[in-house]
Amino acid sequence: MSTAHAQLPTLTVENTTLPSGSLWRKFPLIGFAVGIISLVIAFVVAPTNPTDHGEGHTQFYFSYLTSLMFWASIGLGSLFFVLIQHGTRAGWSIVVRRIFENWMATLPVFLVLIIPVILGMGDLYHWSHEAAVAEDFLLQHKEPYLNSTGFIIRAFIVIGIWSALALMYYRRSTAQDRTRDEELSRKMRWWAPLGFVFFALSLSVAAMDWMMSLDPHWYSTIYSIYYFAGGLMASGAAVILAAMALQKAGVLRGAITTEHYHDLGKWSFAFMVFWAYAAVSQFLLIWYANIPEETIFYGHRLSGGWDAVTILLPVLKFAIPFWFLMSRHVKRNRMLLALGAGTLLLGHYVDMFWLIQPNMSIALGQEHSHFGLHIADLLALVGIGGIVVGTFAWLTARAPTAPVGDPRLQESLRFENQ
Repeated sequence: MSTAHAQLPTLTVENTTLPSGSLWRKFPLIGFAVGIISLVIAFVVAPTNPTDHGEGHTQFYFSYLTSLMFWASIGLGSLFFVLIQHGTRAGWSIVVRRIFENWMATLPVFLVLIIPVILGMGDLYHWSHEAAVAEDFLLQHKEPYLNSTGFIIRAFIVIGIWSALALMYYRRSTAQDRTRDEELSRKMRWWAPLGFVFFALSLSVAAMDWMMSLDPHWYSTIYSIYYFAGGLMASGAAVILAAMALQKAGVLRGAITTEHYHDLGKWSFAFMVFWAYAAVSQFLLIWYANIPEETIFYGHRLSGGWDAVTILLPVLKFAIPFWFLMSRHVKRNRMLLALGAGTLLLGHYVDMFWLIQPNMSIALGQEHSHFGLHIADLLALVGIGGIVVGTFAWLTARAPTAPVGDPRLQESLRFENQ
């Protein structure tokens, strides 16, 4: 046993709970206030649609949906992480698992955050207009699935599934802090395979309904996998930054080590590569087939200024992070790892922007899409982020910052990369 192992920290409820004066305890109120105010301002300053006599708010709803999918992906990636750690009985991740649990436990908030998307369906989704369906044979063919009632029902069902899984694992994990009951670990392992099934089906429905149906004439069978991979990458990056912030706040020092950061860096790196694989696979299949109904997706993103974003995206989300994070030394240097995590999150937001915003031309009835940034995009990002991060901070402050009751915690504290 190494010298470091001989001096393993003892984690208790008391020394893993944030101090009463910590900024983390004040941030929920600040985050909620900033979030709500930012969203209200975004709605006010977003331009109205001239075609709707000043009554449509397409820009706001597209900005809102972009940020919604960005923040939701972090919670979803964290939920998958928790499921797979229990399903595989992983030991290394136990000390950082609570941070993932806190991110995943923000998912119930989306039961409220999805409401503006439902209210803005007429501005977002071309298929939601009866007149459009009446003039389009393909939309008529898809109407049994693509209809407003079905969309709303499915939205609450999938978020309900996420919320049920997240709260079940969160409550059992935090209950174990008090009871030290090993049976809770067994139950969480037992539910993990079923959780994978519900997770995969619900995420696929959400990605198809909320994003892919923005262009109802286009589809891709790899679209949900693309979103899934990006979310897992983003969740790892978010946890890296959160873990560093928690240690700066005075908890988990000596518990989350360079070894854990190394593996968190590998998690984000691996799913960044998987995302790139999915992206290239989708592009090559569409390019090779050269079917107009499929190539229109890239047609919208290779003209009107979007070509620059299309080139920037793989550079920002793959090329730079690949050569940066591939190094073992970078993943073991906290300052450089934080820089890499921030770059991945920035690239992930650009990806959500690239996926969603070009479809605004369809909603507005325009033939071509034109790239543009609006202050509403930033305000929506801050607005939803304030609410989600505020919820994350509240969850972090109300329970120990590590699963101190897990029977294999010592194994995680002793973890070393080989």
